[in-house]
Amino acid sequence: MLNRWYKNEDTDVIWWKDDQNSVGEWIFSFDKSTEFNMFRDYPHKLTEEQKQIFDKENPEWADFFKDRK
Repeated sequence: MLNRWYKNEDTDVIWWKDDQNSVGEWIFSFDKSTEFNMFRDYPHKLTEEQKQIFDKENPEWADFFKDRK
């Protein structure tokens, strides 16, 4: 399978895309339809609710991007 969606934890809301044809892209989605590129789109293209969910499920990335407003 080239494009597989998975969750880090069963209780997570966020889906991550495993695309073997892409290197260095971290694609995630809340519905497996609308895709976000973590490095390009976070936090600017997320709603406030989506950002809160992302930050809760991925505190290490929230800390990494803490300077982005």
